[in-house]
Amino acid sequence: MQQENLGTIKISDDVITTCAARVVTGIKGVHQLAGGLTDSLHINLPGLDSGARGVRVARGEDGLVLDVYVIVEYMVKIPQLAWDIQGEVKREIESVTDLKVREVNIHVQGVHLPGEEDE
Repeated sequence: MQQENLGTIKISDDVITTCAARVVTGIKGVHQLAGGLTDSLHINLPGLDSGARGVRVARGEDGLVLDVYVIVEYMVKIPQLAWDIQGEVKREIESVTDLKVREVNIHVQGVHLPGEEDE
């Protein structure tokens, strides 16, 4: 069967970051995604979704590079958690978008202590 080329499909960076954020927040040991100054500005702009704060995506010729900023739970094994995040994010993005993920960089921004209130 011959496939007909009907056009191109473009997947927004927002779709990619939202998918990654959903996966990361579901992993045991991740307290929450962490954002910086740009996320604070992003949240305050009307009409913009803050659901993907803490995830950045860059596109290259050889695939996507994602940077994930997290706050982890106290007493979690950070290296193992980072491996888990990398694997799950890569698997999810490649299966949903059919794009190649070259890197998933994990940036641990803090540790959530028991009894500590969220920001």
